[in-house]
Amino acid sequence: MEQNESGGEHAASIWERQAERVSFEPLKESKHTDVLIIGGGITGVLCAYWLKKAGVDCLLVEADRIGSGITKGTTAKITLGHGLLYDKLIRRFGYDRARLYLQAQRQACELYADLCRTFPCEYEEKDAYVYSLHDRAAIEREADALRRLGVRADVFDELPLPFKVAGAVRVKEQAQFHPLSFLFAIARDLPIYEHTKVLELGQGTAVTQHGTIHCKRMIVATHFPIVNKHGGYFLKMYQHRSYVLALDGAPDVDGMYVDASDKGLSFRMHGNLLLLGGGGHRTGKSGGGWREPEAFAQQHYTNARIVARWATQDCMTLDGVPYIGPYAKGTPDVYVATGFNKWGMTSAMVSAMILSDLIGGKPAPYADVFSPSRSILRPQLAVNAYETLFNLLTPMAPRCPHLGCALKYNAAEHSWDCPCHGSRFAEDGALIDNPATDDLKHRPPT
Repeated sequence: MEQNESGGEHAASIWERQAERVSFEPLKESKHTDVLIIGGGITGVLCAYWLKKAGVDCLLVEADRIGSGITKGTTAKITLGHGLLYDKLIRRFGYDRARLYLQAQRQACELYADLCRTFPCEYEEKDAYVYSLHDRAAIEREADALRRLGVRADVFDELPLPFKVAGAVRVKEQAQFHPLSFLFAIARDLPIYEHTKVLELGQGTAVTQHGTIHCKRMIVATHFPIVNKHGGYFLKMYQHRSYVLALDGAPDVDGMYVDASDKGLSFRMHGNLLLLGGGGHRTGKSGGGWREPEAFAQQHYTNARIVARWATQDCMTLDGVPYIGPYAKGTPDVYVATGFNKWGMTSAMVSAMILSDLIGGKPAPYADVFSPSRSILRPQLAVNAYETLFNLLTPMAPRCPHLGCALKYNAAEHSWDCPCHGSRFAEDGALIDNPATDDLKHRPPT
């Protein structure tokens, strides 16, 4: 297998290379608005799109450029099938909540289908498969859960992948698209300010480099929430890093495939390129990285050539359901959308649906399911608390400016990563990924 792409933080995704970017001016003066949206990924831009469409006065600020964060690294699957989630939802929360979660995802898929007719973005209908290498029973349970919820779910023994599976569940007529082409198309006429960093948040105010924004309501759509004193998100979430190769010359798999395991592989086509994902691990911890998909490609796609590679990360919640709604009980005019658990495309649309309804005073039938104030008494809470305490007590430098955890050097990507909450920094100390909001004060040793 031929390789012509090196790793490192600046490895660009195929989406970045192909999309026709739109640009917006920085904020140059103080502003008043009804709703301020912080964060220019697909979630923030969709919120701005639906709020503007509803006639709500809003504006969006992005510290860098829209689509420059996690959105550029997605594999861009639009599907209501989210791993082996529905069986778990029924057992944890009951049939009715699982049904509402499904309805929200289904509506999100339908809205994408409608919008993609207006905004060209290489939208394609594809069947979605979740497979397991070892646990046939889990596949059968998920298929049964989906059927109970009214979804046609078929179980397969074989897939057009170069390995055997214990079983796979298929949901037909899902979709994939080009996420940045879509993002830039819907953003074109929205009130957006790029290179506008929020330096300080107050009651109804956001201070930026060039002026203060006064607002009645605020949406924090920064991937990992940046306000620590409300909501407890530093305990309720961690970040999971994963890696993608774009292979030219690999067989067409004609569908979207994902392993039920967090550490497994995912597959989808983009034109004649196979997007092979894998090597996942908690950010700041050791893991397979690009080595795993590279080794797999070398073994099974010997005639393929790597034409791009990139990495991304996802916020993982305690119970597998995103946090969408009021930021905390004590902040009724501040909203959040986070914790998409690797299903960011439909979760972004669901966020925009729920938040635009809440802000517009309309009924929001899915709000309770995704409420950020729901119970945090889940086993993952203890794991998150342990990681935070252990790394706070680790006697080493450099330390993350978010909450002071010891950073770990990521040799594959030449970055310093926080195992507590997933902030990442370049070798020169420049901030790459939040929840930290500032660069490291001192350049770390390499």
